[in-house]
Amino acid sequence: MNENLAKEILDKVKRDYDLTVDDYTRSRSFIPEDIASLADYAVAGDRILDSGCASGRLYKTFSRKEIDYFGVDLSEKMIGRAMADHPTGCFQMADSRFLSFPENYFDKIYSISVIHNIPSEEFRQQYLKELKRVLKPGGLLILRVWDFWKRRAMPQLFLDSLARKMPGRDKIDFFDVFVPWKNSAGQIVTERYFHCFTKRELEKIIRVAGFDIEKVWRDGQDPRTNIYLIARKP
Repeated sequence: MNENLAKEILDKVKRDYDLTVDDYTRSRSFIPEDIASLADYAVAGDRILDSGCASGRLYKTFSRKEIDYFGVDLSEKMIGRAMADHPTGCFQMADSRFLSFPENYFDKIYSISVIHNIPSEEFRQQYLKELKRVLKPGGLLILRVWDFWKRRAMPQLFLDSLARKMPGRDKIDFFDVFVPWKNSAGQIVTERYFHCFTKRELEKIIRVAGFDIEKVWRDGQDPRTNIYLIARKP
């Protein structure tokens, strides 16, 4: 994918999250079991970055511990909602490819369902390398992406993505899809961009970014299956 198209799609990602902030926050008002389990990697005294924090639902979990929490997100409206709902939290609007934090600042970084919204391999590497920069040596990256290959909607999404690659259509990357977002009335509000990671591809880009992978697994029990990865900064 060329850089101009990647920038256009990233701008669309921001607009889509601004557009869906109310429905998004309402549909994610609880902490699912898998995220609660990932939150257990954080311990009292840690300084945590929640990269792509959206409306701040992870803060609910970390606020119960003695943790120094920072949440950043590309969407201005998501950050506004996070600040309104969690006034004691520390939130800021930021592109996680270009963070204002100093090097070696965080003990743990959480990236929950974020990197699959970042277009192009180049931008995804920028994102991971910036997370590595602000993570302390020995610190952990705790990451989750949607596992589209195990989801029932994947065949149709893949056919749609092939149609977009026909002559005269936009030149998205292979395994890029656009997923309809429906509001509470069942109406399609927008189509959100996702990159469909395989487990092998996810492991590869994490290693290229300079992390050591400690654990990677799938959750095959949930129909909305995910891929999880724990990596350490050397």
